[in-house]
Amino acid sequence: MRRHWFPKPYADAVARLRVPAGFAMAAAFAWFSHPTWKSLAMGLPLSACGLALRAWAAGHLAKDQRLATSGPYSFTRNPLYFGTLITALGLAVAARSMGLALLFTAVFALVYLPAIELEEQHLASILPGYAEFARRVPMLLPRWPANFRPDRFSAALYRKNREYQALLGWSIGAAWLVARAVWLP
Repeated sequence: MRRHWFPKPYADAVARLRVPAGFAMAAAFAWFSHPTWKSLAMGLPLSACGLALRAWAAGHLAKDQRLATSGPYSFTRNPLYFGTLITALGLAVAARSMGLALLFTAVFALVYLPAIELEEQHLASILPGYAEFARRVPMLLPRWPANFRPDRFSAALYRKNREYQALLGWSIGAAWLVARAVWLP
């Protein structure tokens, strides 16, 4: 694999901040959103694409049981995180807030990238073939693979991975933005 970007103590400490950071980002999102119908028309479809990527990935992921290399895992080792980034940036566009976009990007860089690194270390220790997979497939930004394997999406894995929670959270955020656009122009 590659050298580590973050010292392990930092990565461990920051990884525990994912949930509190999510709540802080939700509060900032609620407070600093100033959507218009135009920003909603641009941002919500973009964020829905990120959510769809997350759903596709969840339907291919048997956590800690087997190496996921099909579907979106053919393009990037971390399609769930990449989908999260697209979803968050799409919501920032919909919210019409450069501050939220910067906040989401900073949290992603400072909290999620260390979490990715820790997860990759964990996966390399428990899943045979992970090191070779990591050499072949980019960490985050996707690229077209030499041998794309679509394989079958599994609705059972989608449910087991509780990805419907992301859909619920997105739906609440989208409804909030629409309500703000209607009542607080």
